[in-house]
Amino acid sequence: MPGTGRPSFKERRRMRKEGRRPGPPSPYSLLPWLLMGLGAFSNLFQGETPTPWIAGAGLLAFNSLYVSVVFRGFTKEKRESPVTYVLLGALAAVTFALAIGYGGSWLLFFPLLSLAAGTVLRHRLLAVGLLGLAVAACAVAVWRDDSASPPWTLGYGTFISGAVTSAILRLAETVTELRATRQELARAAVERERLRFSRDLHDLLGHTLSVIVVKSEAARRLAPRDVDAALSQVADIESVGRQALTEIREAVTGYREGSLATELDRARSALTAAGVEPVVRRSGPPLAPQTEALLGWVVREAVTNVVRHSTATRCVFEVGGTGEKVRLTVTDDGRGGREGPAPTPGIGGTGLKGLTERLAAAGGSLVAGPGPDGGFVVTAELPVDADGARDGDTGATPAPGAGDDPDCRPRGLPRDS
Repeated sequence: MPGTGRPSFKERRRMRKEGRRPGPPSPYSLLPWLLMGLGAFSNLFQGETPTPWIAGAGLLAFNSLYVSVVFRGFTKEKRESPVTYVLLGALAAVTFALAIGYGGSWLLFFPLLSLAAGTVLRHRLLAVGLLGLAVAACAVAVWRDDSASPPWTLGYGTFISGAVTSAILRLAETVTELRATRQELARAAVERERLRFSRDLHDLLGHTLSVIVVKSEAARRLAPRDVDAALSQVADIESVGRQALTEIREAVTGYREGSLATELDRARSALTAAGVEPVVRRSGPPLAPQTEALLGWVVREAVTNVVRHSTATRCVFEVGGTGEKVRLTVTDDGRGGREGPAPTPGIGGTGLKGLTERLAAAGGSLVAGPGPDGGFVVTAELPVDADGARDGDTGATPAPGAGDDPDCRPRGLPRDS
């Protein structure tokens, strides 16, 4: 829970459930297969094997190499090491030597060799290796002619042992990777939602607090000479504060939808209180809700920066466009440079960067910079129907960024956070 650092009940139950899930097999699961060599060990112990000291040394070497190869095969770095392939080659040499020299129960070392190969070899090398081992096992069994089972059975068992082992290990590796990917996607989703929420609150509070500060200053200036006008400003402050509480609740629940008309009305009020003349020119048919919401955020962003950073006396909002595109232009007469670079899209900073990303996701664009006749110009273009565009974070219209972006300031003053 926030502030405690402790997972919730559902989170703890999920973690316990994850802990009970079977993990990938371990190399110890392949050690019991060494019991297939008990027949050879019995022959050696009962003295039925000629040159028992050579057979004993070969049996010890086989078991040691088998354990080494199997344990190295369960770690990717060690499995792909040349040392592992050398050990597998030595295991194959010992297997062929024992099977050819003694036959009988010693032929069962071929399936064990196949198990070890299945833990190490991958892809085409695995298929070639297993086929080669199966054919070799059949050939040795036919040549020795003393196998307890038909030669083709030994060859089939050799091939299927390595194939099944490799398939199980590959499946376990895939499952492990999928679990890790799912956890990473879950973390990424949480980070995206956290970013969306922080942008939303940052923008809402930045704009609202700027309006409250401006209206408070206006009330302080009016109080000595016009109490009624000062009280009107105080009432506006109360109204703005209540509206801010409503917007924050809506942002928390994720259902906040902006309105261009509402934002333009708020812009008039905020600019008038700051001593800036607002001019609104709107034409064209009604806009889709998503388009209105996005353009509302542009109005909010531009007004916040004019109020906080500009010495403008006039701010013009123009909404219009063609049958396919709608354009919003916000122009002020602040102390923007008359001679400067042309407006460029996506000027850095939290506010305009968030707006640029949001409009781009809806198929639109944002251009901001000094105007040709001075002041500062913000131009946003969107398709007439932007409902088809969806934000990657949420279905609601999140805030595109903070309202006090220094790169959106009309006159280039330092940011006064």
